[in-house]
Amino acid sequence: MAIPAILPRIAEFENFGFGMFIHWGLYSQLGKGEWIWNLAKMSKEEYVKLFDTFTADKFDARKIARTAKNAGMNYITLTTRHHDGFSLYDTCGLSDFDAPHSAAKRDLIAEFVDACNAEGIRPIFYHTTFDWYHDLFKEDFKGYLQFFRDSVEVLCKNYGKIGGLWFDGFWSNKGADWEEDALYATIRKHQPDAIIVNNTGLDARGAAGHIELDSVTFEQGRPTPLDRDGAPKYLAAEMCQTMNDHWGFGARDLNYKSLAELIEILCACRKVGANYLLNIGPDGHGEIPKMQEALLEGLGEWVRTCGYNNMYTGRPVPVVSETDKKDFALRDGKKIFFYIHDLTIQGDAFVTVENSGVWWRKFTGVEGKIKSVRWTDNGEELQFKQDGDTAEIFTTGYPYGTNYVVRVAEAEIE
Repeated sequence: MAIPAILPRIAEFENFGFGMFIHWGLYSQLGKGEWIWNLAKMSKEEYVKLFDTFTADKFDARKIARTAKNAGMNYITLTTRHHDGFSLYDTCGLSDFDAPHSAAKRDLIAEFVDACNAEGIRPIFYHTTFDWYHDLFKEDFKGYLQFFRDSVEVLCKNYGKIGGLWFDGFWSNKGADWEEDALYATIRKHQPDAIIVNNTGLDARGAAGHIELDSVTFEQGRPTPLDRDGAPKYLAAEMCQTMNDHWGFGARDLNYKSLAELIEILCACRKVGANYLLNIGPDGHGEIPKMQEALLEGLGEWVRTCGYNNMYTGRPVPVVSETDKKDFALRDGKKIFFYIHDLTIQGDAFVTVENSGVWWRKFTGVEGKIKSVRWTDNGEELQFKQDGDTAEIFTTGYPYGTNYVVRVAEAEIE
């Protein structure tokens, strides 16, 4: 058997590597997460009062797009409509429960797309497939599906070329006929190059689905390598994850992942060729919380210093580390990039842990003869030795005052 040829849109998506997920809507005003209407058992009348106070007065789409770009992200997936049924876009008469009819009185998706285009970021539209607000979902499912497709068609027709659509919620009505053929045909009619993703949720990570889908998902879970041999279609992979424990703004959720964790997770995704879609939850006014901004700034520093182009265009190769099982390699043409973990800082024994992580790292499965090896962050040349497809690299420690968590060594291949 053979691995299927990769479609250009999927190859481009894989090269994006790192993206920003944004959960933002009426629920953000409460600061208790995106499922608060459902989990707090609020009445519909109580919840929709948020419609009249949703001003989006500090929503600066250009600033958000610039923040994503500075973090090393190449695309943004934004909740155009979440499960509460409120749309950030102009639904063009399909519903009055949208941003132009709210206190914001603006098409926030139009602002988002314009900002992404200005910053060279690809906009992708998240859209719920089920709905707590519109009664059709429970009373007339077939009628609801037409309303849903009409909503998607508005997004496909009114905002120019987009990066894709990201659906979430088929798991809400398992076994139902969601009329996927008609849905995806609607998208392809207007956006033939759009990536289509259908989130398979927490209990079916990595599962493939309809032939029109372009990527599998790993929600809140580490991605695993895909077995593409003999598959009907080459699929990308994407892991989506929160910074803390909520997708939507959680004002009292302080359980943030550390910057070191996020760097290691980003690297773990790229190790298996998966994209990392990292979520932020702007507050009720539309601003990114300071903690989230700081983490994004730190990620951007790592990408610019260590990851730069190799993180995006490098592809996993069957190189195995015999020293530290977290270490791995990506290949891009005549270069192999070794991702090195668990290094310590060079310095006096009284202030640093001596020699931990500073040793010969052994790798097997290296194809080609190595000419030179250097750290990407400071250009320091590294000692190496090679015997056939086995290579050893002497990984020096970080200069005092520095620790990038994961360090990248670039090897030139003859």
